Amino acid sequence: MQSVNLEQNKKMAKKIEDEPIVDVAEAFSKTELYIEQNKKSLMSIAGVIIVLVGGYFAYKYWYVAGEEVKARAEMFKAEQYFEKDSLNLAINGDKKSSSGFLQIASDYSITPSGNLAEYYLGMCYLKQGKYEDAIEHLKSFSSKDEIVAPLATAAIGDANMELGKTDEAITFYLKAAEQNTNNFDTPICLKKAAMANEEKGNYIDAVKLYERIKNEFAETSEGREIDKYIARAKTLGNL
Repeated sequence: MQSVNLEQNKKMAKKIEDEPIVDVAEAFSKTELYIEQNKKSLMSIAGVIIVLVGGYFAYKYWYVAGEEVKARAEMFKAEQYFEKDSLNLAINGDKKSSSGFLQIASDYSITPSGNLAEYYLGMCYLKQGKYEDAIEHLKSFSSKDEIVAPLATAAIGDANMELGKTDEAITFYLKAAEQNTNNFDTPICLKKAAMANEEKGNYIDAVKLYERIKNEFAETSEGREIDKYIARAKTLGNL
């Protein structure tokens, strides 16, 4: 056994001796040589990176910021028309002091206000009964805002419901309910999803959603009156 171990140790030692030794000084020398030989190309690459990074920051913090100032000024009058339910003027502007949300969304699409104009357009068209247009613009709107984002998603559900697309409506209501769980949006959206399920005859799913409102949002206005909805769904579904 001892002789076997001795033989193995000799083989291992031989293997270590055969492995190449890395010459650190030589490696550094080759790197320096490479840099020297490719100095111009490396400087060109570095210059391109600097230009790209600088261009990005100039675009974001100078150009986009400047466009946002213009868009915000345009939005002011359009929002006033929206609040007054002067929807055509809100959408198309008055050709004097306001361009309207449609033009703002087109001209300033890269800005936060241009994005917000898409939301307003969707809500305007929803109120006008132009449901396909409402869905198009609401889907173009993007936001992480805890209040506006769920409202936009639920509004897509409303538009689909009006078009008779109940499955799509339920999907968007449930999505809106989970976007920012709170005592305002969530029970409203859950109730809408439950009522849409009732319309489809899915009473079991409707009851589950109503009971979730009862269990999790009992103190809300929806929670305080939810028992009658539970009773109705159970009666209609013979549950």
